[in-house]
Amino acid sequence: MDTVATVPFSSTRAYLLEARYEFLRLLRTPSFSLPCLLFPPVFYLLFGVLLGGKGGPVAAQYLLAGYGVFGVIGVALFGFGVTVALDREQGLLTLKRAQPMPPGAYLVAKMAMALLFAAIILLLLAALAAGVAHVRLSAAQWAAWAATCLVGVLPFSALGLWLGTLVGGRGAPALINLVYLPMAFLSGLWVPLTMLPKLLQPLAPAWPAYHLAQVAQQAVGVGAGRPLGLHLAVLAAITAVFFVLARRRLVQ
Repeated sequence: MDTVATVPFSSTRAYLLEARYEFLRLLRTPSFSLPCLLFPPVFYLLFGVLLGGKGGPVAAQYLLAGYGVFGVIGVALFGFGVTVALDREQGLLTLKRAQPMPPGAYLVAKMAMALLFAAIILLLLAALAAGVAHVRLSAAQWAAWAATCLVGVLPFSALGLWLGTLVGGRGAPALINLVYLPMAFLSGLWVPLTMLPKLLQPLAPAWPAYHLAQVAQQAVGVGAGRPLGLHLAVLAAITAVFFVLARRRLVQ
């Protein structure tokens, strides 16, 4: 009797393939890829360079931190929230559980996807900042800004994951926009907090984006907020809390 040879399929290859296909899936989805990749650099060019030109390089540095955070938060929230909601609604999560793939490959692939999109956004912003806005940072500052924004994907991925478990695929974009856009504005990502109404300024620390923005601002040399450790502790707590909440809903 003929025997069928089995080809070994390593768990590492499973993670890589899942990450690759997740990235290609969203890259080929214009409703996700175009806003996520184009809005942060276009808004930075408009508000940080053209309209904010009177503020000079300092204003451009401040808004570089803000729009870098704005970009990676959008990728994390929509990349996790909307796709998880759609996958749950279509039964794809159940199908993946039945497949012989590592249990964590699904989430690792989404994290890799978010990091790749975030890296592209940061490269576009850095090119505009250095080439058009004449922002001059040291190599260490550029590296610290990029690392801060990339690590910042984690807490907002956890938040997006939880939001994606609350509603179906059709309702997810609306729910995430209700969180994303007010948070970005009230955290001082689009304009300095001092330009917001005085009634709203004290509320900024209640938003997780504010804490990531404070770290990014310190990375580019324009931060003057609370101690760095406080912001990092808040972001770590957000990551843990929302990941636990999302996990509980996913296993139900």
